[in-house]
Amino acid sequence: MIRFRLDLSDLAATSFAYSPLQETVLSLRMWTDHARRFPVLRETFSKLLPVFDRLDHTLLTSLVARSRYWVPDFLTPRPHTSAPDIRHELDVLRATDPAVVGPGLEQTFLPLGEPVPARLADAWDDPSRLLADIADALEEYWEQCLRPVWWRRARAVLEADIAYRARVLVEGGADALFTGISSQLSWTEGMVAVERNSPRSSAPTDIPIDGRRLLLTPSCFADGVSTMLSSQALPHIVYGTRGLATLAERPEPPAARALERLLGAPRARLLTLLAEPASTTELAHRLGVTPAAVSQHLSILKAAHLLERTRHGRHIHYRHSALGAALCAPHLARNSDNR
Repeated sequence: MIRFRLDLSDLAATSFAYSPLQETVLSLRMWTDHARRFPVLRETFSKLLPVFDRLDHTLLTSLVARSRYWVPDFLTPRPHTSAPDIRHELDVLRATDPAVVGPGLEQTFLPLGEPVPARLADAWDDPSRLLADIADALEEYWEQCLRPVWWRRARAVLEADIAYRARVLVEGGADALFTGISSQLSWTEGMVAVERNSPRSSAPTDIPIDGRRLLLTPSCFADGVSTMLSSQALPHIVYGTRGLATLAERPEPPAARALERLLGAPRARLLTLLAEPASTTELAHRLGVTPAAVSQHLSILKAAHLLERTRHGRHIHYRHSALGAALCAPHLARNSDNR
């Protein structure tokens, strides 16, 4: 167990970010046996397999521990901004001190009873070269597999999750935030406790934040929560994002096409998302459009009595009215059957 100690100023400074480099590295789990943990993403990644096979996939897959799907800490440096550019993140990775590469690999594999993979151990005597090779392979993987189509959709999901979590923190406080993220997190008297997915039990490790800022980052490739393997690393918690099911590729059912013909594609998509309450900002993030565009469609749907609007603090949430729910029922029922 890891326990982060936060005083009032540390809690006030707690922030959120997403990281394209983190998602690139953690998505390598999809090319191992651990893909079964993320069934909604399998079809998407199966379509990327021909491209992935043309890359240095032996090096890429060797970065993931087989038994616990850990990855070395140095591959996922903590983001310095809330929405970093992957080119900057790759520059940070390339500038990593080569002296941490060997210990980082040992810390990832050896506690799990796994040897450091041969593809990595072969370059042990030249960690600078290995680091450069890994960064180049990750950049090529990003450019060829993830950036063209997948990242735009994934980024909208991650941004929507951050908007939601920030609202929970404002409206419900720290306990609602941390316990709402995962059952592996708890909040008691200024302490965030993280139940780690570790093969060995050990005494809790208490880590004071001491002004270093606790960072929370959602991921499409985390089931539960995780922290950095080293207790000396900057405080950082990675957790599974909400809304992952929206990234699943499903054939469009007839009910969806009928709804689109009736309302138009943007409003039909918006209406189906509102089976759960959401704000204009959250909807804009999920759809990858501007809040102004969402607001215009919401006004039309509200005027047609398809939505209800409620205020929560400073935020306005929209949700199906009874009429809107009835209109979406065939489409939502079909999607539920396909899950």
